[in-house]
Amino acid sequence: MRNKLVVLATVIASCFAYTKLMARVGSGSPPPDAPLEQRADLIRVYKSERRMVLLRGDAPISTYRISLGTAADAGPKQREGDERTPEGRYEIDWRNPKSMAYLSLHISYPNPDDRRNAEAGGFPAGGDIMIHGLPNGWGLFGNVHHLWDWTDGCVAVTNSEMRDIWARVPNHAPIEIMP
Repeated sequence: MRNKLVVLATVIASCFAYTKLMARVGSGSPPPDAPLEQRADLIRVYKSERRMVLLRGDAPISTYRISLGTAADAGPKQREGDERTPEGRYEIDWRNPKSMAYLSLHISYPNPDDRRNAEAGGFPAGGDIMIHGLPNGWGLFGNVHHLWDWTDGCVAVTNSEMRDIWARVPNHAPIEIMP
């Protein structure tokens, strides 16, 4: 029994160390921008369907299966640490090619209403809500990540999908996150 616990502890520590090392290594080079006619002018996330759609005008140009915050079904994000995914209208306000997950686009949460609501409850609103790929070094798991919601409130896709999204979504593109 003791040997099994030692092996388990070693595996857990190795996975943790690997994840930390890969987070420092980064995502690699981001893809070039897609041609203008292939770029989205709106992102719409349907939390209950675990689906994200890129739109150009009223026409969908790409659809992705997503994973959300571990408490996404409990409603909109209300405060830091609640592991919920926000709901409402935001924008992509910056991008991080060297994030701990494979590429990331920052969602402008919290907006003034989110901040005010969280502070009224005596909590910070939180932040760092992103659209991102899998944690660096874990991309081989691909679509397996859809089996459960595993983020802290972000929207997660596969790494290949994240490359496509990165190329198609310009800075300041609006994003609507629906229940």
